[in-house]
Amino acid sequence: MPRKFIPSPEHTIGVEIELGLIDRNTLELSNKIDCILDACPEKWNDAVKHEFMQSYCEFNTGVCNTVEDVRADFAEKFKWGYDIAEANGQTFLWSGTHPSSNWGDQLLSPGERYEWLMQTMQYVARRLVVFGLHVHIGVDSGDKAIQMGDRLLRHLPTLLALSSNSPHWGGIDTGLSSYRSKLMESLPTAGQPETLRNWSEYNWLIEHLMSTGFIHTAQEIWWDVRPCPHFGTIELRIMDTPICMKHLLGLVAVVQCIVAGISEDIDRGAYLYDSHPMIARQNKWQAARYGMEANFVDFDTMLAVPARQVARRLVDHCAPWADRLGCAKELGYLDGIIEHGSGAAVQKKTYRKTSDMKQVVQSVLDATGKPWEPIADD
Repeated sequence: MPRKFIPSPEHTIGVEIELGLIDRNTLELSNKIDCILDACPEKWNDAVKHEFMQSYCEFNTGVCNTVEDVRADFAEKFKWGYDIAEANGQTFLWSGTHPSSNWGDQLLSPGERYEWLMQTMQYVARRLVVFGLHVHIGVDSGDKAIQMGDRLLRHLPTLLALSSNSPHWGGIDTGLSSYRSKLMESLPTAGQPETLRNWSEYNWLIEHLMSTGFIHTAQEIWWDVRPCPHFGTIELRIMDTPICMKHLLGLVAVVQCIVAGISEDIDRGAYLYDSHPMIARQNKWQAARYGMEANFVDFDTMLAVPARQVARRLVDHCAPWADRLGCAKELGYLDGIIEHGSGAAVQKKTYRKTSDMKQVVQSVLDATGKPWEPIADD
């Protein structure tokens, strides 16, 4: 049966963040998510959830109008969640991977969907102990959501570089800035989105994949950007879990501005250059490998330029939209990442200095601070 896209007349926001649950003493991942979920108020049953493994937790906002609404929504949930975790000797890690914990020690969460994924994907799924940031922005039609996927292609590597925060895996310095993104690409329906013409073609593709048993539901499409018809949104999934709330809010702000700008261009019938998939793939690799130290191919000039320059131009381009959407302050939070680097830079610096993954974990905890508190002005 064709999926109906439920339109969102405004560019509303919904955010999902996956956080690792760690033991406060050992700083290793802890399979004790039930201590959080068992204490969850009924009003948040859809906002605080299991994820694939029992060593991490997903926090979701409700439907928000502004980035400040996102901060306020998460602040309440994080304060509650951290208090419950602390009472049980746990805390949360804001990183795309855990620097040292072994993926093989993590326990699968209960649920038919997770069991199917493990049975179908086998070793590929078993390694998916990774944590990401997903941002939904409302759009007003299914066709527009499909067009968004193509037109966002040029921006996805920049978002990955800005959020990159997973340089270590199982006690190993991977040499990458976002190892999580490469683990995700091992899934057959993950990574760069497919080029589609309209909502009808998307429906046809999903029906084909389901009827042939390749997927059970459209939820098994894990593209870096995908439409979500039941929410009426376009969902950007490429980003690592950032290291702190300030980075999160900056990323949400730039995503809302990008989508709002592209949406207006589509409404005006403006032509946008196609982003060649191979160049987009090249830039994504650069972002995963080098983070903010990457060099990207500029889609307009086809010349190599520093990722910092691309990110700065993107932020400047989004400034008028940030003023309209009320997120200029939060968009400005990206200045710190452009100047000093993402969470990956913090983790790499600590490991170079100490050669101790436990110290790396502690450096992430220190950088995260108390994410429920208001953001201090610099």
